[in-house]
Amino acid sequence: MNRKKLRSIVFYLHGSIGFFVGLLLIVIGLTGSLLVFEQDFDKWMITRQYGIITPQHKQLSPESVLNIIEAKYAARDSLHLFRIYVPDSPSSPYIGQFSSANDIRTEVFIHPYTGKIMGERIWDHTLIGMILNLHYSLMSGETGTVIVGVAAFLMCLLCISGLILWPGWRKLMTGFKIKLNAHRQRANFDIHKVAGIVTVVFLFLTGFTGFCWNFNVTEPIYAATFSKQPSEPVSKLIPGKSPLGLTEQLKIAQAALPTAVTKSIYFPGKPVDALRIRMKLPEEGEDNDNSSVYLDSYTGEVLRVENAFKIPLGSRVLNYFVLLHYGTFGGLPTRILYVFVGLAPLILFVTGLMMYWYRYWNKPRIGERSIELSHKL
Repeated sequence: MNRKKLRSIVFYLHGSIGFFVGLLLIVIGLTGSLLVFEQDFDKWMITRQYGIITPQHKQLSPESVLNIIEAKYAARDSLHLFRIYVPDSPSSPYIGQFSSANDIRTEVFIHPYTGKIMGERIWDHTLIGMILNLHYSLMSGETGTVIVGVAAFLMCLLCISGLILWPGWRKLMTGFKIKLNAHRQRANFDIHKVAGIVTVVFLFLTGFTGFCWNFNVTEPIYAATFSKQPSEPVSKLIPGKSPLGLTEQLKIAQAALPTAVTKSIYFPGKPVDALRIRMKLPEEGEDNDNSSVYLDSYTGEVLRVENAFKIPLGSRVLNYFVLLHYGTFGGLPTRILYVFVGLAPLILFVTGLMMYWYRYWNKPRIGERSIELSHKL
């Protein structure tokens, strides 16, 4: 197969995939742009809804907060407390998160100094929760998750095929030049090629990480990095023995990672599950907390210590997925960049449709110079 024939096939596949999956990628891209500053917006909303916390001398311990939550929600058997977020600033609340049989997540906010329950909300009914649900699964459960995962994979193919078709491989400046004063057909093509090449790497990274998450692709990542996937730690169930107190467990975890700060606590879903203390080392970035200590719920035995810089390569790659997908790896500049990356599918789809229209429907008038916008460039 000669080069021209191969390029024609790539051009056809690129246009066909973009046409059929374009609208879906626009929805995913726009919601992704909104989610770049998800945590900042959510913290602002919490303050607006539940009030401002004035820092005081000493915060309540996580175990005290746990007792408050358990006493308040003891009668609601349908809810299972699976996580508590420790305040990340003096003016932040404790956040307890419950799961239920129908996968609805409920959050309760606790004043870190008085222990007062400031309020609760169903996460899925919040604006951010609905945007995230739309972005991840089109609000359609497992079926939507699969559809979005397939769309993410197809976006990776679009990135690869678009990169192959980019005219800058022949002459570099041609691939980055936009002639806005040229015929609108040419200007439209220039916008498409430049928008594509500027965002192609980031679109591929978000597409690939999204595909891996939606289809839970973990084993191939460990296999590709020649690293062993850690087994899930388990507690030794001791009949008649209650779990060790949370304060004591936190002390053990702190001793295992002395320089780390506790960020959240994951409670066992089953009696044999381990207690997980998620922590952040000083060397980790502002948006990272990838270190953890797993403890036996009954004896406090340290089952596994995950130092973010000493875990298997496969685990580190999976941790990097969060940074690459949300654009937090470079701080505020890359987060702002990712807002515009989320707009790229819209720009590429519209300009792609215009290219199709010019090529097949808007035939050039007699005397007009036909502008070549195909794969021949």
